[in-house]
Amino acid sequence: MHEYSVVQALLNQCEEVAQDNNATKVKRVICKIGVMSGIEVHLFQVAFDTFKEKTICEEAELVLNIQKLKLECKECGNVFEVDEVRYFCHKCESLRVKVLDGEDMYLMSLEME
Repeated sequence: MHEYSVVQALLNQCEEVAQDNNATKVKRVICKIGVMSGIEVHLFQVAFDTFKEKTICEEAELVLNIQKLKLECKECGNVFEVDEVRYFCHKCESLRVKVLDGEDMYLMSLEME
């Protein structure tokens, strides 16, 4: 379960950002998780709730925004989003598509005190 190591890295990043901003507490952690990131959202939430204890994020709420797979067709220029793995253009059916978003996880913002 790589969600645990990702959560550990996230908590470390939250700690660094909080220290850089002289914060003593993180109230909310907002992340964007792409549907193709390989992260199981439920396991990620469980790992966050488990590992946040005795950290600066102990009382933090985790907000997860799920990013659909965003693609651009290299043939017709169509930009579109899909919920599932379908790497072809819905407009011209070309297989020549470029992934624009939906494969990564990002820390978007922190609410701190």
